[in-house]
Amino acid sequence: MNRLAAVDLGASSGRVIVGSVGSGTVHLTEVARFANTPVQVQGTLHWDILGLYQGILDGLDAAGPVQSVGVDSWAVDYGLLDGDGRLLGNPVHYRDARTDTVVSPVPAAAHYAATGIANQPFNTVFQLLAAGGTAQLDTARTLLLIPDLITYWLSGTIGAERTNASTTGLLTAGGGAWDLPLVARLGIRASLLPPLRDPGTVAGPMLHAPETLVTTVASHDTASAVVGVPARTDRFAYISCGTWSLVGVELPSPVLTTGSFEAGFTNETGVDGTVRYLRNVMGLWLLQECMRAWGPAVTLSDLLSGAAAAPARRSVVDATDPRFLAPGDMPARIAAALKETDQPVPADPYAMTRCILDSLALAYRRAIDDARRLTGRPVDVVHLVGGGAQNALLCQLTADACELPVEAGPVEAGALGNILVQARALGLIPADLPSMRALLRSSRRYEPRAAQAVG
Repeated sequence: MNRLAAVDLGASSGRVIVGSVGSGTVHLTEVARFANTPVQVQGTLHWDILGLYQGILDGLDAAGPVQSVGVDSWAVDYGLLDGDGRLLGNPVHYRDARTDTVVSPVPAAAHYAATGIANQPFNTVFQLLAAGGTAQLDTARTLLLIPDLITYWLSGTIGAERTNASTTGLLTAGGGAWDLPLVARLGIRASLLPPLRDPGTVAGPMLHAPETLVTTVASHDTASAVVGVPARTDRFAYISCGTWSLVGVELPSPVLTTGSFEAGFTNETGVDGTVRYLRNVMGLWLLQECMRAWGPAVTLSDLLSGAAAAPARRSVVDATDPRFLAPGDMPARIAAALKETDQPVPADPYAMTRCILDSLALAYRRAIDDARRLTGRPVDVVHLVGGGAQNALLCQLTADACELPVEAGPVEAGALGNILVQARALGLIPADLPSMRALLRSSRRYEPRAAQAVG
């Protein structure tokens, strides 16, 4: 068996996972997991990037000898290097408030027409505009998104992997190249932007273990997760469900219509020239923040059991509402949103959990219905992958809301996509995307229930 390592960094934890790749099989073993805890310093929320890197190194040591390692993570955030290649401070967290009042010199519709990327306050472009005029940005010579920064530290080579770079709002639609005229209009130095690399490019040998290659994968974790969708045809929608939920369809080219822009869809680059046409939904962040506010008195299993018995769709909120983006008292914010729309406020954590899950399922339905309408792409099945695939209640509510079967799993779709791209780069598995996906399986199927059965 060939052994490959996936470094998979999520918004709340990081993992090192070893993939054993054989003839027609891929088997994953998690060898390390470490917390990803943001740090507030003088009013700014940062990622503890050095702590994450130490966790990665410890995990790779625990993995033992591997032929290749690839890194994927969340999108949009970046580190800045000086002229000697040294990091200028800890990267700022996308949930930091510094972009709240930023106004772009490029109108949103024109920006969308150029890049296909939805207007989101946390996007890299708005972070750079917020950092304009700071000594750190003026000093910087290179910008590296989080997985590119880790790849640089592991291999010593600099590049911008294309699927993640497409989320910045600085690439041409479809991810072909940096949009230099747009970059100039925004007042951003083009010299900050490194050369683009495609998924499957070998970055180089690992500096402290030259027998191991560092392979550039689909480094946006959602791009890796979509590779890890066990689709049998192209008539599918996907929900990559974790702290965020990314809901959409896979297309051969971007959709740049006015209707698409107004509906809040984004066109992110996928593997093999595909487009991840999707909408961002707040995801399980809503429940995670509520649980943080409630403390350890109730467990997730208790909450889900109580939520399953609670009345259906008694109270729902818009799970794409920006008011839910920042950390804080999530139960109070959800209650305020419900009061504004004259809906009952849940009386206990179980009813609040049901409100959140119903709201997510309905947001998924809206996104999938809008994607079908705007693209003409038929959808026969919804693949829900990532950590949310373990939430049976959410999967069933999603099937009910979408009136489509939901195939849940794999839970580790991001790591699987990461491993598959490495394996293809090394010639270990077939090269085309459908053949790669044929190695994968869903864990459970949920059929939609009749409306009266939903409650």
